[in-house]
Amino acid sequence: MKTRFLLTLVAGSLVALVGCDPDARMSEQGFRLPDGDAAAGREVFLYMQCHQCHTVDGEEFPAIPGQEPPYVALGGTTTQVKTYGQLVSGIINPSHKLARAYAKEVVSEDGESKMYNYNQHMTVQELVDLVMYLQPKYDVIVPQYRYRIYPTT
Repeated sequence: MKTRFLLTLVAGSLVALVGCDPDARMSEQGFRLPDGDAAAGREVFLYMQCHQCHTVDGEEFPAIPGQEPPYVALGGTTTQVKTYGQLVSGIINPSHKLARAYAKEVVSEDGESKMYNYNQHMTVQELVDLVMYLQPKYDVIVPQYRYRIYPTT
């Protein structure tokens, strides 16, 4: 009985360890698509005309005639890691989590994102490539906190 318990415990531990992904920034609780091509992802960004409404940190895109939308910035300095799963969710379900700071022009009256739904037009490979293009554009920093020291009496 004791041996059976130990074998079950060891087997369960091995299964748990095998399922761990050492590259945490690429995983969202086990969610992982195949590797993509960042250069192809940039092409997807242009082809799908994401630059109509988005800017990407450190990138210049051709202007679209007659377009002056409010731009939602992607990439840049942040204090939170943008995981693979968060980026995928942001593309396939943009209303999943909207930042409070978004301009009124990018959020509809019912609180949903005005982002076009690309789910019927984008292949899985295009999605993977787009995420591989966007993820390295985020520069995660650790905030520097200054603690005030109060005198003790």
